[in-house]
Amino acid sequence: MKNVIIKDKEFKLSYTSDEIQSDIDVLSSKLNYDLKNVHIPLFLSILNGSFMFVADLLKRFQYPCEVSFIKLASYKGTSSSGTVNELIGLTENIAGRTVIIVEDIVDTGHTLDKLYAELKKKNPANILIASLLYKPDSYKGNLKINYIGKSIPNEFIVGYGLDYDGLGRNLPDIYTLA
Repeated sequence: MKNVIIKDKEFKLSYTSDEIQSDIDVLSSKLNYDLKNVHIPLFLSILNGSFMFVADLLKRFQYPCEVSFIKLASYKGTSSSGTVNELIGLTENIAGRTVIIVEDIVDTGHTLDKLYAELKKKNPANILIASLLYKPDSYKGNLKINYIGKSIPNEFIVGYGLDYDGLGRNLPDIYTLA
């Protein structure tokens, strides 16, 4: 098993690039089926972590769509700070549109709860949630996660867009804190 060192921590390989891409294939098939009759859905990617996931996901989406990015932050080091700070806002008019929130990982759900509430104020027709990773043991939210690539244990991970203090996002695989 391959390990990596980032700053002061060791991480072990837990989710290979091939496994990630296979799960994205499954997710994109579901999205293509469910959204085939939706007029130009908006994929709303939450930065920074979801940039790799949204790129790979949208390469497989077969219908006209738009993508936009919003930046929210709730992590400090290896744990959630418990508060969500909006850094960059949404500029598109989403009234009457289907919006798909694209998350790298759903952990406690605090980020999603805040974003969902803000989006609802803008009167979209529908809001769906797609996440590459989901931590069911730490999820405290009430929202349904419509599309999940993989459920994982409540452990700290890095790679494929996810970071540890800003480092490790460029790794093609995902690693768990050893």
